[in-house]
Amino acid sequence: MDYKQIFVDQYTQHIKRRGADRLLEWLLSSDFFTAPASTRFHSAYEGGLVEHSLNVYKVFMKKHFVEGEDDPESVAICTLLHDICKAGFYEVSYRNRKNEDGQWEKVPYYTINDRFPYGHGEKSVFLIERFMRLKNEEAVAIRWHMGGFDDTAKAGSFAIAHAYEQYPLAVKVHLSDLEATYLCESRNEDD
Repeated sequence: MDYKQIFVDQYTQHIKRRGADRLLEWLLSSDFFTAPASTRFHSAYEGGLVEHSLNVYKVFMKKHFVEGEDDPESVAICTLLHDICKAGFYEVSYRNRKNEDGQWEKVPYYTINDRFPYGHGEKSVFLIERFMRLKNEEAVAIRWHMGGFDDTAKAGSFAIAHAYEQYPLAVKVHLSDLEATYLCESRNEDD
């Protein structure tokens, strides 16, 4: 399946905001379409990031989209772009592993090389806003898409609770991300 083309089609069909074309150009010039979604958990393979982004969009549209309540452009922005912080984030490295014949061989794996350590959701918001303005609810939804897995939430901040109380879109994006990650996508069992 050509996830890159599906992503571009969904993006251009739903996201019309000023600057969206420049953001798409930046994505196309980055490794967004070849990067993994993680180093060893969900979609930890080439192209996993774009596939994950599309899965989050599909789950949202299937389970959480309410006609007349949810803005299709906002949904596309939040789901398709929630993890753009992972563009330029991973590198391929090599390690030794015994193959089936008991011989050592070098095998590739992904490592993190965060050249701009700005956080996770907040970094995605920052990168998007370099090109186009986000509505408050979109920025909050992208910022808090990790839910309780976010380092700030783990540290005891109540900001996430306030965000979810005020912005149903944030809750829906988080639920869609969770389901895509843990129910739709395979885990790499080698690691």
